[in-house]
Amino acid sequence: MASPMTDLVPAAPARFQDAAAQAAPPLPVELRSTVEQIAGAAGAWCPALSPDGRHVAYVTDRSGTPRLEVAAVDGGAPPRVLSQPAQEVVSVAWSPDGAWLAYLVSPGGSICAELHVVRPDGSDARLVAGEDPRATVFAGFWASPGRYVCSIADGAGPGADVVLVDVATGMLRTLARGGFLSVTALSADGRTLLARRGARGYRHVVAVDVATGVQRPVLRPDAPGGVASEDGRFAVDGCSVYLRASLPGPLLADRAGLVEVPLGPEGPLGRGRTVLYRADADLDGYALRPDGTLLAVWNAGGVTELSVHALADGALVRRVPLPDAVLPGWSLAADGRAMVAELTGPTTPRALWRVRLDGEQPAVPLPLSVPRPAARMVLPERHDYRAPDGMPLSGWLYTPRDAQAPNRTVVSFHGGPEGQERPAFNPLAQCLVAAGFTVFAPNVRGSGGSGRAFMTSDDVDGRESSFEDVRTTVDELVTAGIAAPGRIGAHGWSYGGYLTLVALTRWPDLFAAGATLAGMSDLRTFFAGTEPWMAAASVTEYGDPVADRDMLAAISPMTALDRVTAPLLLAHGDRDTNVPVAESVQAHQELTARGNAPCELLLLPGEGHTVVGRDHLVELSGRVTAWFDRWL
Repeated sequence: MASPMTDLVPAAPARFQDAAAQAAPPLPVELRSTVEQIAGAAGAWCPALSPDGRHVAYVTDRSGTPRLEVAAVDGGAPPRVLSQPAQEVVSVAWSPDGAWLAYLVSPGGSICAELHVVRPDGSDARLVAGEDPRATVFAGFWASPGRYVCSIADGAGPGADVVLVDVATGMLRTLARGGFLSVTALSADGRTLLARRGARGYRHVVAVDVATGVQRPVLRPDAPGGVASEDGRFAVDGCSVYLRASLPGPLLADRAGLVEVPLGPEGPLGRGRTVLYRADADLDGYALRPDGTLLAVWNAGGVTELSVHALADGALVRRVPLPDAVLPGWSLAADGRAMVAELTGPTTPRALWRVRLDGEQPAVPLPLSVPRPAARMVLPERHDYRAPDGMPLSGWLYTPRDAQAPNRTVVSFHGGPEGQERPAFNPLAQCLVAAGFTVFAPNVRGSGGSGRAFMTSDDVDGRESSFEDVRTTVDELVTAGIAAPGRIGAHGWSYGGYLTLVALTRWPDLFAAGATLAGMSDLRTFFAGTEPWMAAASVTEYGDPVADRDMLAAISPMTALDRVTAPLLLAHGDRDTNVPVAESVQAHQELTARGNAPCELLLLPGEGHTVVGRDHLVELSGRVTAWFDRWL
């Protein structure tokens, strides 16, 4: 006789009963080895050059967990490990006198980072900020020898204060408060700081008088770039401020460029002039060089372009060739003539290169002995298409060698949603390709890299349009003969996981299987459970958790899980406080109770929102690959 609990759980549909009763078959030995090579590949990132340019500090996961190392730029002695064995390092910055390294640590995978310092020889290591487990330290910069400026959220409210840390004494001095302030610069006299504040998609740079706490927008709202500006820096003479800001233009041409704003006796004058702008690319980063020129890092359709420009009028001085497709991070030498660049491409994990900026010398890799994966990987091709309303869409198509079209296909949605799929190293996509799958990684509306209007087109009331882009993407793949109906899977991380769940509930027959990593299942519980500063920043993206509660319920997969009929794998780091692990747990419990389709939950111990442990990366990639191989 069945128990009362059993009576409440419906039987799985007949087409799933036999398969669900069997354990997923293991990957073939050769494929398992390939997955280990790809997903377990080590990398190096976040370079920080010493003031004399002879050494570089960086983060690497060659040990299996991100740690801090220092090495000579020209090779020689083996790299020196400076972080502690249990520390998961996030980023590093070298002090201007060369005496200290400041680095962020993610304790146990949590997003609540700590600030540590250490001498370059490994001595005098100490925790200087973020000892409260609820606090989050955000990376800043060295204001002067021995003084580091950063932003700290205490975890009790939605704000973050700007704090000056004396690393020798451990004393903390609050320089600015009021809202979520992400510090970007401090004037040479220490009297004025620049900080970014505001919610997602609507951030702007303010100048803060340290003595009075008064905040003034650097740009007027009606000035070019006044709606949204990211980072600000003072000119060398201190008479103006440079801002990376979204400049006006038609759809897909309202790009991030560089604006100069003069300073008056009372602060910014508010109008500014456009220094750099490209209708076909976003300015990802920039640096003022000692010779009076500008170094510009452009994102052109996902590929990085590096160039030097005249400061007076933005005229192109020279283009600097790069040996790989994407440059996520870099450190400029003190003389401005060279940089250490963090580069990655579709088949190459993040690695450090020395790039000369004056002349024709080719970039050279730093001799760090970080092994590269030797596996069967492919180069993706950009694929452009249009939504029914005419909105241009694009994505990166990974096609296995010798694959016959139409093929088993996995659509992979990136996080953000302001993130962007770029031709960088995507280990899971390459693992799926090695298993014979075609992979398409789209940039649906709401993605970055295509102008501000495109990025904000999914905000609040526009969310439905981004959902429709999912169906448009599948229609395109089928019409183009790339994918076969009934043999298409959906995968996503973070917001991409949420988008996968949305698709499985709205169009049950669109995907034959799904897999998510750290995705939201209910936006109401996401707002209640995430970090307070994250919740406050997300209101402009998703809606107000109180005023828009009914709307949030309507677009939350949790309220429509009864429509899911495709097998679903839910994966999540159990230390995730960005998208709390409960988001996957509650979806798994509900789907298991309903029994409409097979559902499995993979919890990764000690991992946060981003999975960084090598063993877990290999396990996750293997499980997702086996999942789609089983159900597609």
